[in-house]
Amino acid sequence: MTPEILMTAPMHPVVAEVLESRVTLHRLWDQPDQSAFLAEVGSRIRGVATSTLFGRVGEQLFDALPNLEVVASFGVGYDNVDVGAAAARGIVVTNTPGVLDDEVADLTVGLLLATLRQIPQADRYLRDGRWLERAFPLSATLRGRRIGIVGLGRIGKAVARRLEGFGVEIAYHGRSQQPGVAYAYYARPTDLAAASDVLIILAPGGAETSHLIDADVLAALGPDGVLINVSRGSLVDEPALIAALQAGTILAAGLDVYADEPRVPEALIALPNTVLLPHIASASVATRAAMARLVAENLIAWFGTGKPLTSVAETAHLAARQSRRQAEP
Repeated sequence: MTPEILMTAPMHPVVAEVLESRVTLHRLWDQPDQSAFLAEVGSRIRGVATSTLFGRVGEQLFDALPNLEVVASFGVGYDNVDVGAAAARGIVVTNTPGVLDDEVADLTVGLLLATLRQIPQADRYLRDGRWLERAFPLSATLRGRRIGIVGLGRIGKAVARRLEGFGVEIAYHGRSQQPGVAYAYYARPTDLAAASDVLIILAPGGAETSHLIDADVLAALGPDGVLINVSRGSLVDEPALIAALQAGTILAAGLDVYADEPRVPEALIALPNTVLLPHIASASVATRAAMARLVAENLIAWFGTGKPLTSVAETAHLAARQSRRQAEP
């Protein structure tokens, strides 16, 4: 029987292109009465393709899809999915790691340089004709800075490898110290901030990391410190960050993510010591297509072999169990 898949919100066209010939694909956003639609077809849905555009995927949707087996989420972060509720119901959750690591790492380094050297501000200065009046003010530098990375996962390591080429000192914070990693480890983000001139946030979102970067961490980073965030806006206490930038508690911030996207506080936009991007770290044509293909291939692999390509850690045991069942004679 052909699996029936629910796509919760518009996604990259590659997702549908890969799936259309292999599954029956339902587009939730096309339904004028979504509740009635789910009541009609919900029991037939075995897989979900979703992204942060839909919002939270959790108990409410799971209740409407009693035979759901797998949720394929677009992005390396999957805090848009209630993975605990999924695991409790035996639902496997997948994400799209690996294919976006280099793109995000490149953007992170670019954002760091843009923030330190005030590249967008210099561009506006020239366009406004102010160079005719006087030279652009001198900027800060990357030279001699100590870099602290919060979250030394795949992307964190990719960023660190790039920054090694700049001859800077690197340290990190995570839930635990990693074996075989030469960088200095700090068990508390406050201690890492105190030992750093730049703090780069690359940790996953979710309840455990909410406001991990608070007023105390920002104070420890200090008046010459720079904050870079390309992970999730929830990791940073945004009002505390705005206050720190306004007061000179830290020097500057480069941000690609925010607490309530796409709504960015006017107070943050008004600050001259910020570089603000609209959540574009992985947003190249090639990388987004690769992410979309992986969403589809995870669903195809699940229904073909019972073994998705990139199950998240919290549901990996469910995928392994199903794979063993498939292999039994």
